[in-house]
Amino acid sequence: MRLISVALAGLLLVSTSAVAAQTPVQEQALLHRLAGDVQPDRMRADIQALVGFGTRHTLSETRSDTRGIGAARRWAQGQFEAISRDCGGCLTVVTPSDTVTGPRVPTPTEVVDIVAIQRGRSVEEGGDPNRVIIISGHIDSRVTDVMNFTADAPGANDDASGVAAVLEAARVLSKHKFDATLVFAALSGEEQGLLGGKILADYAQAQGWRVEANLNNDIVGNSEGQSGVRDTTRVRVFSEGTKTVETEAQEERRRYNGGDVDSSSRNLARFIDNVADQYLANFDVEMIYRTDRYGRGGDQVEMLRHGFPAVRISEGAENYDRQHQDLRTENGVEYGDTLEGVDFDYLAQVARLNIVAMAALANAPASPLGVTIEGAVKPDTTIKWQAVPAAAGYRVWWRSTTAPQWTRSRWAGSATELVLPGIVIDDFFFGVSAVSEDGYESPVVFPGPAGSFVSVGDPAPRTAN
Repeated sequence: MRLISVALAGLLLVSTSAVAAQTPVQEQALLHRLAGDVQPDRMRADIQALVGFGTRHTLSETRSDTRGIGAARRWAQGQFEAISRDCGGCLTVVTPSDTVTGPRVPTPTEVVDIVAIQRGRSVEEGGDPNRVIIISGHIDSRVTDVMNFTADAPGANDDASGVAAVLEAARVLSKHKFDATLVFAALSGEEQGLLGGKILADYAQAQGWRVEANLNNDIVGNSEGQSGVRDTTRVRVFSEGTKTVETEAQEERRRYNGGDVDSSSRNLARFIDNVADQYLANFDVEMIYRTDRYGRGGDQVEMLRHGFPAVRISEGAENYDRQHQDLRTENGVEYGDTLEGVDFDYLAQVARLNIVAMAALANAPASPLGVTIEGAVKPDTTIKWQAVPAAAGYRVWWRSTTAPQWTRSRWAGSATELVLPGIVIDDFFFGVSAVSEDGYESPVVFPGPAGSFVSVGDPAPRTAN
């Protein structure tokens, strides 16, 4: 395995013509192998099982073993427990819950998440188990009337497809060890107000997890849009541009100096986009500069309200006839979220994207801390940061203020400061990534609170979705 040379650490002042000589991104054989381990047939079986429970509405039956949300939750817990047996007990399965009432929950109802935790290597082994990477999908389903908990609501794509991706990620990744902790979560209560997302976020905060990423998979299995056009090569990744937990002082600074499109979640989306380009064949991430689809929401919103970096992953072409619909046929059009609407080869590509991104994040060092930038009324720009464990070196990035992706970089070695001569601070956005000895690289961190991957403050007030 080619190692990143730290001999370049002293080259802090180099001419701008040296940009082309930057250290190339290193291919990781493990990530290619993980992508190859995904099995579409296993996800088909998962979705068939979930559809078989009739309805998984949050307010539905909890005591039956064959119908309702209770049976579905116990099934999911059994799947995680079986995966754990296969990896020698590497998963700890927990069921955080809360008794909830609200606009869509008229009587007190226990909402339960099913969560499997794959603890990262210990500090003594070179890992950091308090760093946490989460994949999630919601297990509950609904029909046209969100309060109808008795009608059949198969929820094959919304969101059994997301749960199937979570389970497949657990099956594949549990065969390996990682520096960071991986969390696989089947959430409840999404359709009743993102309830399971809040339960998970509260649990993460109570555990003291340093959540570096939440990949929320919601509606990820369909490839044929309502127009009839089939697109098997594109998936959308939604990310907020500015942090939900931003303070008024931080907002003022960000509006003046930049950071509107550089939250930790947005740079997480850029990271996922790069992973797709490097490790997946004929499958492209389309970054959407929006927290979620227009006027709609998913469980990642609750993670954002707690200050955790989070994105929503959704199929590229939605079919609204198959979402939140009573099962029926009208004027020759079939309505309902049934198994026939799932493209399992497409879903497998989405699962590969999640799995490779999680592994790349978990094997990379933590994103740099304390990133600052200087250069006002100067011809040069200076960027500084704090060292993080397991980083063999750091890469400083910059791009035009209108560019969607980081385009230029310079290797800084093990230093924690880099001067960019002739690069004027006014004309570019800047960031820093950390690189491990074997070439895994963290997401880029934008300077200041606008881009920090460290959660700050209390959860933001909840609003209706």
